[in-house]
Amino acid sequence: MMTETLVGVSPPRKAGKKTLTPDEVERAAVRELVKAARAKGEELTGPDGLLKAITKQVLEAALEEEMTEHVGYDKHAPEGRNGANPQRHSPEDGAD
Repeated sequence: MMTETLVGVSPPRKAGKKTLTPDEVERAAVRELVKAARAKGEELTGPDGLLKAITKQVLEAALEEEMTEHVGYDKHAPEGRNGANPQRHSPEDGAD
């Protein structure tokens, strides 16, 4: 399964002094991921394939960002823990 970090995948190299566009950087990164998966003998599609793993990671990251925007703090931020949340109910409210 493609959940481990890919070792040996490097960022795209700049040719001379040319600055790569974000689209070029993205395409180069995808090419590197595909090359690494093929070199390891992993499938690109299917239940344990690269496409499924990447799709899962993109969706999880998008949902996490959306939730952060919604609640106003990061997933593991102190303000989300009991005791620091201003919406906490007190025992006088009848909530436990």
